[in-house]
Amino acid sequence: MKFVDEVKIWVRSGRGGDGCGSLLREANRPRGGPDGGDGGDGGSVLFVAERNLSTLLDFRYTRHYRAEHGQNGMSRQKYGRKGKDCTIRVPVGTVISDNETGEVLADLTENEAVVVAVPGGKGGKGNMHFATSTNQAPRQFERGEEAVERELILTLKLLADVGLVGFPNAGKSTFISRISAAKPKVADYPFTTLSPNLGMVRLGYEEGFVVADIPGLIEGASEGAGLGHRFLKHVERVSVLAFVLSVSYEEGRTPEADYEVLVRELEHYDADLARKPRMILLAKADLPDTAEHEAAVRALAERDGAPFFVISSVTGQGLDAVVRALNEVVVADRAARAAGLDDDGPDDDEDAFDDEDDAYDDEDGDEDGDEDGDDELE
Repeated sequence: MKFVDEVKIWVRSGRGGDGCGSLLREANRPRGGPDGGDGGDGGSVLFVAERNLSTLLDFRYTRHYRAEHGQNGMSRQKYGRKGKDCTIRVPVGTVISDNETGEVLADLTENEAVVVAVPGGKGGKGNMHFATSTNQAPRQFERGEEAVERELILTLKLLADVGLVGFPNAGKSTFISRISAAKPKVADYPFTTLSPNLGMVRLGYEEGFVVADIPGLIEGASEGAGLGHRFLKHVERVSVLAFVLSVSYEEGRTPEADYEVLVRELEHYDADLARKPRMILLAKADLPDTAEHEAAVRALAERDGAPFFVISSVTGQGLDAVVRALNEVVVADRAARAAGLDDDGPDDDEDAFDDEDDAYDDEDGDEDGDEDGDDELE
């Protein structure tokens, strides 16, 4: 299935039905007074988050969504029917924002979370509400509120605990395939991964954590080089970033130089993201050239206060230790959030590493319900 993580859609709520201006006329009651009912409320546009959805692909084909209009009020004090809501189902992790103002309307991070993005118009009051002691046959009634149209941007930000960051072909996909049940495409050429992959890591009876493998970054990604920065939004919510470095046979590239480039690219994208807790993984330990760079990469890790591991996804070297260390950080971050202690500040995030050195159709209702009253007033 094609992965789509951002779309623009157009939505419209339902218009409120007009109140009725009817006057009761019966054989034995020629002047029965006002009996116009209220108009029904227009339908609203709702968004519902669903865990079993993983892409915004369907919105590429259906971009217009309309709630149903409320029915007009009727004679004999009959109320108009409320318009049907338009319910739009999106993946968990979807951010809804107004394209014109940029306002974020909702961030749906929980399964079955519901938000009213565009409320329906209120129905107008019938003339029966306007009778007074001096005006017992009012001709006054209210029109329903107009429908509201909005152009919305839906942005999917995957929910993961750990984000893998690295150059193309650094070994991220092989790593996630070894520690989780994820089966990403693995090949010996750059940009094998063209869309994010999620893998669930389980440790015995513990809750486990989700790892996000995003397409590789290269120098100049902030200016559009390679696949650019567009996938970094999928690691904005993580507890920890794992930098996956490996030897490269491209001239001028080393794991330590790659690390500095990756940090700069993260800073260009979002300074807060660059300040998240991090681990540094020197991958492909099974290759003979890897050992030559271990001391230099370890020095960078010590400089930045980041735990450092040498791993091999081929032989399994270091994988268990990395998984345990990542789990400790994720568990600590969850506990802090649950206790309300997490203020997204970099100092609080770094505390999680204090002990690390020791050890991720449209329904169109246009029914107006114009059922006339006996003597409905215009």
